[in-house]
Amino acid sequence: MAAPKGRTSRSRTRHRRSRWTATCVPLATVRVDGRDVQVPHRLVNAVRRGLVTTDE
Repeated sequence: MAAPKGRTSRSRTRHRRSRWTATCVPLATVRVDGRDVQVPHRLVNAVRRGLVTTDE
């Protein structure tokens, strides 16, 4: 039978939240129209196909 979850204390919650940090997206260099462009790694194929434009 399911048991109710224990309450998370305010101290534990705030400690966990304060430790969390966003990480930078790894950038990859792609050559587009003869110039090198830094784009997120997951968009490399889209930029090469021309599905995403770069404004640099």
